[in-house]
Amino acid sequence: MSLRSSIDQHTWWNKVKAHRYIRISLFFILGMVTYGLLVSNVIPDTFEVELGTISEQDIRSPLTIENREETDRLRLDAYESVEPVYSLKPRYAQNQIERIQDVFHTVKQVRAEADLAESEFEIDLQLDVREDAPENDETLDMTGPISTDDMLEKVRTTLTQQTSDVLSDETLITLLESSSENLQMAQETTTSVVDDVMNIEIPMDQVSEAKDQAEEKVLTATANFQLSRAMIEIARFGITPNYMLDEEATLEAREMAQEQVEPVMVREGQLLVEEGQVITSELYQKLSLVGLTEEVTMFYPYIGLAIIVILLISMLGYYLSDAKTSLKTNNTHLLMYSLIYILSLGIMKLVSIMHGIELDGITYIAPVAMGTMLLTILLNARIALFTSMVFAIIASIMFNNQATGILDYSHGVYIFFSGIAGVFFLNKSHRVMRVLQAGMFVAIINILVVMALLMLKNAQYGWMDIGSNFGFAVLSGFIAAVLTIGLLPFIEAGFGVLSNTKLIELSNPNDPLLRKILLEAPGTYHHSVMVANLAEAACEAVGANGLLARVGAYYHDIGKTRRPHFFIENQMKMGNPHDKLSPQLSKTIIIAHPYDGAEMLRANKLPKELIDIAEQHHGTTLLKFFYYKAKQELGEDVSESDYRYPGPKAMTKESAIVGIADAVEAAVRSMQNPTPEKIESLVRKIISDRLEDGQFDMCDLTLKELNTLATSLLETMQGTFHSRIEYPDDEIAEKKEG
Repeated sequence: MSLRSSIDQHTWWNKVKAHRYIRISLFFILGMVTYGLLVSNVIPDTFEVELGTISEQDIRSPLTIENREETDRLRLDAYESVEPVYSLKPRYAQNQIERIQDVFHTVKQVRAEADLAESEFEIDLQLDVREDAPENDETLDMTGPISTDDMLEKVRTTLTQQTSDVLSDETLITLLESSSENLQMAQETTTSVVDDVMNIEIPMDQVSEAKDQAEEKVLTATANFQLSRAMIEIARFGITPNYMLDEEATLEAREMAQEQVEPVMVREGQLLVEEGQVITSELYQKLSLVGLTEEVTMFYPYIGLAIIVILLISMLGYYLSDAKTSLKTNNTHLLMYSLIYILSLGIMKLVSIMHGIELDGITYIAPVAMGTMLLTILLNARIALFTSMVFAIIASIMFNNQATGILDYSHGVYIFFSGIAGVFFLNKSHRVMRVLQAGMFVAIINILVVMALLMLKNAQYGWMDIGSNFGFAVLSGFIAAVLTIGLLPFIEAGFGVLSNTKLIELSNPNDPLLRKILLEAPGTYHHSVMVANLAEAACEAVGANGLLARVGAYYHDIGKTRRPHFFIENQMKMGNPHDKLSPQLSKTIIIAHPYDGAEMLRANKLPKELIDIAEQHHGTTLLKFFYYKAKQELGEDVSESDYRYPGPKAMTKESAIVGIADAVEAAVRSMQNPTPEKIESLVRKIISDRLEDGQFDMCDLTLKELNTLATSLLETMQGTFHSRIEYPDDEIAEKKEG
């Protein structure tokens, strides 16, 4: 395949590349390839183990997971181990004192009612004795004073059922028959004793001791035996448990004990079963928990991998379709991207299989930087950076052979930095020597990343292990550079990418089209070479592609070869044919040359970038000479738009700069006695006129860049139109010699 033969020239691809589903199909293929290369890395490891059998090997956990069953068991143990919480209830003492006071209050009230009834009875009896007896026989039959039994019944009716059931008749009768002074003393003593005893903690199992203590206090406080027995019964009634179970505090303490139990974790890499160990039910449960037994569901890892791949390809598709690069619309470039992507993943997969070789760090030899360097050179640095992140995620799964889990983060980090290292170093230059230098830069970055990873693991590595890791990291950088240089020409040729290599080939003077210009329009050829020098220097000054501008300038006026003698640079010692033509016809001939050139370049299958430069270098500028000539001949009825190039305006910096260089070279060449001052004035006027005419509206040249390229043009022009010594002609020389 020659360098000009690309996939775009094949009929079958031209038929399908614009199909509405071609992009979806390409991304679907990327997803399927990615899934296919990773699926072997997520197949779960299982062991044929049964309860009571002996393990034939060490078994480690492939992941970190919580052993919920064990955690729940420990939390239940912690809950049940918390003793009930008891607390002193001060209100209980107050309640009992209120009950005792209620007993004495009731007794006093009943006694007062009895005393009142007895007083009334005595008064009525005295009044009846003083009057006539016959008239008052019925009145003498009165009830009389309230008896003790009546008072007892009254007391029991007034007291609460609980109190009435506890206190005996003897106690209540003793209180009813006691004097007011003794009753008051009994009330004060009893309440005081109960208050003293109830101020200390009285658990349920110590109530009897507390009652005995209250009884002793009562006995020491009174000498009246009968009354003291009543007071003892009331005091014992008043003593109740006050150190009770606090359900709320108990529940809170138990819940806190549960929360303090840390989850039981099975850690990634943890040794679950040792070789020769009997598989107990507990060990079998742990193996099932981490998915190492045959009874565990097997399809979850495949679904998880599918989700990861779908997310990766979806984000990749969105980014490639949204980024302002050729991948947004050019399906040929998308196909090229897919090829580089698949090739990079294939090489990574081959390297990952090499883990079986007993060489420490051999997987670090993966030349993933090859893919990102190719993408940087052929497409765009930002695309390469994003792809390096995708490669890193894929690598963390693909290189998990020696990891205990599904992901190997160390390889993901290594691949990420290795990939972006080549991007950063190649961002400004794509020359072959630069690629080799990028390989060295990648090797250095690889060494630093490997060093960091080894230090993070904090293991005791020997010098042989360290040297092996570093050696493979260095080889990765050099292999990536060699593969990049080797694959670059084939990918460029196969996909019609306008790379530096192809531009250099197209700049060969022996190229058929360049020879055509040289032989048929030598003046145009010389003009094109001069424009190429100016444009390349100007592009380099503003950060544009100088080589593209140079080669584009070589071909920009190839349309003049159709009518070479109608252009002044080719009119050597002959008349100007425009002198015999009308301005309208001359305008038609001159304006046609950019489009004739673009047509010729398309017919010869030259890259689109060169065709655009040929077609856009004049933009929509005005053909001033013939416009003013037409106005002189035809008057004011001449439309300016009829004498403008149809366009389009320059779409890229390179097209705009070639157009400026073309105008500057032609104008300076036609100057009489050019001086640096005249040249500078002319150059800045040409740029200013084009700016005011809106010729830079479609490209992204800034005012600062316009000033920079004006300076570059002046420097180049000074080297071309430097002052020369004026030599005398032959006649003067002969006279001087004579």
